[in-house]
Amino acid sequence: MPLDFTKHFVAVPTEFKLRNNDGCSWRVTVKLMNSRMTLDQCWATYAAVHQIKIGYMVTFKLLTSDTLKVIIFDDEGIEVVNKCGKHDEAFAAKD
Repeated sequence: MPLDFTKHFVAVPTEFKLRNNDGCSWRVTVKLMNSRMTLDQCWATYAAVHQIKIGYMVTFKLLTSDTLKVIIFDDEGIEVVNKCGKHDEAFAAKD
């Protein structure tokens, strides 16, 4: 994410809750690196579980100071709707 994204925060959070279009939430850590804010720990697992592939577009909307709504579009521009189903509870955020 561009560093300009941080202008929306008094202090850059150390983690975000990612909320999907199916209502599931995941926690991922945030790291500042090379003038960019990056999603760090648990992002790779989130991407794998939600089957994000090269060519997909992922959008983020700031809902609260620590919550982002995530919408995933496939390579044809169609919104991808994933069901949470069973996944490793260690990575899921508790509401």
